[in-house]
Amino acid sequence: MADSTQIFLILGLTLAAFAWGRFRYDLVALAALLATTLTGLVPANEAFLGFGHPAVITVAAVLVLSRGFERSGLVDVIAEQTLKVGEKLVWQVLVLTGTVLVLSAVMNNVGALALMLPVAMRMAREHARSPSLLLMPLAFGSLLGGLTTLIGTPPNIIISSYRAAQTGEAFGMFAFSPVGVGVALAGLLFIVLLGWRLTPRREGQASADELFDTAHYLIEMRVDEDSKALGWSLRELQAALEEPVPVLAVVRDETRRAGHTFMGKLEVGDILLIEAGPDEMKLLEDKAGLQLGAEPNDDGEGSEAGDEDSEALKEEDSDKKASDNAVLAKSAAREDEGAEADKAKKQPRRLDSEGLQLVEAVVRNDSMMIHRTVVQLRLLNQHGLHLVAVARDGARLKQRLRDIRFRAGDVLLLQGDESGLGESLAILGCLPLASRNLTLGQPRLLALSLAIFALAIAAMLLDWAPAAVALSAAALASLLAGVLPLREAYQAIDGPVIVLLGAMLPVGQALDTSGGAALIAEQMLALGSDWPVVATLAGLFGLSMLLSNVINNAAAALLMAPIAASLANGFDASLDPFLMVVAVSASCAFLTPIGHQSNTLVMGPGGYRFSDYWKLGLPLSLVVMLTALPLILWVWPL
Repeated sequence: MADSTQIFLILGLTLAAFAWGRFRYDLVALAALLATTLTGLVPANEAFLGFGHPAVITVAAVLVLSRGFERSGLVDVIAEQTLKVGEKLVWQVLVLTGTVLVLSAVMNNVGALALMLPVAMRMAREHARSPSLLLMPLAFGSLLGGLTTLIGTPPNIIISSYRAAQTGEAFGMFAFSPVGVGVALAGLLFIVLLGWRLTPRREGQASADELFDTAHYLIEMRVDEDSKALGWSLRELQAALEEPVPVLAVVRDETRRAGHTFMGKLEVGDILLIEAGPDEMKLLEDKAGLQLGAEPNDDGEGSEAGDEDSEALKEEDSDKKASDNAVLAKSAAREDEGAEADKAKKQPRRLDSEGLQLVEAVVRNDSMMIHRTVVQLRLLNQHGLHLVAVARDGARLKQRLRDIRFRAGDVLLLQGDESGLGESLAILGCLPLASRNLTLGQPRLLALSLAIFALAIAAMLLDWAPAAVALSAAALASLLAGVLPLREAYQAIDGPVIVLLGAMLPVGQALDTSGGAALIAEQMLALGSDWPVVATLAGLFGLSMLLSNVINNAAAALLMAPIAASLANGFDASLDPFLMVVAVSASCAFLTPIGHQSNTLVMGPGGYRFSDYWKLGLPLSLVVMLTALPLILWVWPL
């Protein structure tokens, strides 16, 4: 079998696995690397050289620097100003999308979105507006901002490194800016003036109380003398139920203790605040012997009502002048009150969830939770988190919590210790959506962080050091200066993205060395032989853009770069415009929620469906293409 045929088979299976989404993209990329190595397409001694490639090192350094910006307070200063925008939706879309666009130019675009997403959610809630009108423009803005600089998005770094391998000279830090800035501004104007009107309006999603109607589900269950649960710990209660029913708090002696911190034994009179539906309530009664509601006279309301009724009867007996109608009216009123009391006894008592340390979080694409259940993850035992509820596609899931297999984009309602909540969410791969507490950081760290980054940019512009070296030095300087703790630096490095890049780089090279890229280029040249070169560039743009909506944008750039180079050779044209077409188009995954992490992250909080994305994404893709191609040919002539 010819080498080109083998690489096509491997890439076909790889693309199918990327699109299927059953296995995480880093595992798929690693499998593709091993397949090309075992078939001899990639020499065994070169199989893992991709992990030391400058593009991989540069991406890792940018991720560390991005976390440093967050910790130093730079982003919080920007976010604080963003929240001061007025009530008009157009201004909110402009400020949010424009802000994330600027941030994405100097930091990882997923990181920029993650920082602004809580701000957008808070803005939507403060103005009683559906976040679906804000979040999709925000996600698309993060993609547009990445086009403007070398470090804005991984495809730019990959294309720059590929150019260095082909010509001996990489694209500079701002080589992408003339085209990228023009495309980003055109996209921003389209979104602000027209595009936001194409986003779906998901009513009733503007607040956590509406998405997760916790007060409706929060009930009191009482421990009596004959309860089976008497003397149990909460862990023993969960084991007996064989169901992770969240106990949010235990009330004893008028003191409420958070469920995840209660380590004692249940006593007579304890009240458990439990997030439960009808099925869970029956389970608690049958297996634990818990009773619904507090004692009837616990708060004294019942005795006071009885005293008032007795006094009323005495007054009626003594007052002989009262009319019969008045007596009948009072009697009817007492009957109504009695009926309401009986009805109240039959209904579970609804409580508020204030002070229970509940937090919303969205499951990221690279989360360890994907395709696993709460039991498999052992959320409470290993991470100290209670799972209270799960929402998907803008609606709360009604099935049992233990049966839910998490997906990327799911919105979770969790309870946990405030001190360790952030670290637990980071380990699990979740992004908190709670109202962002803006902390302005330390002015010294803010100035230091900016100074280190500015020196790195200067080193790149003056050719003192290549991008990988300059940015790695900046990341190291940030660690040594105390801008970022070492542990957070390691957490900031997105492991799945690093594995994806390191594995797919040799696979992309195999596409070139096997002759596969040349074959694809020959077919495109044959089809476009009677058309101007710009038509072939448009075809390359469209093919790369479609590919980026199915697989990771970095993988799309890695696969399309050799094809672009073969096309340039076939036309005997400059390599630069062809590579620039791939750089822009690979970063414009606007049609699906799976093409880019930014799109997936807003899917759950915005209540979007899969088919919602193309309604704004398709016209935006056309705007990007029609703006980018003339700019590319003007800045980078054939």
